[in-house]
Amino acid sequence: MSIAAKVEADLYLEIEGSLDALAVEILRPRFDALIQDESDVVIDMHLIEFIDSSGIGAIVFLFKRLRSINRTLSLIGVHGQPLELLKHLRIDQSIQVNS
Repeated sequence: MSIAAKVEADLYLEIEGSLDALAVEILRPRFDALIQDESDVVIDMHLIEFIDSSGIGAIVFLFKRLRSINRTLSLIGVHGQPLELLKHLRIDQSIQVNS
């Protein structure tokens, strides 16, 4: 479901499939581990075709936790329904989103 690696100074996480309630439960320990590192986080979403409110909530929660310790979250490869939803909710105005 996901691959995590350190790329340059950032932690890189690639997620595939749907980012829904089930995926969030599986990814929760991975997100918690990202907080423990000292690097900024990049999530590659080019393999995500669908995101629901649970996925949005997990991303926003991760963003807020990182921001509270002066780190950043970037989303790359965002397209289709996930991109439309992030823009509709104006999340792209707080979190760096690259398609």
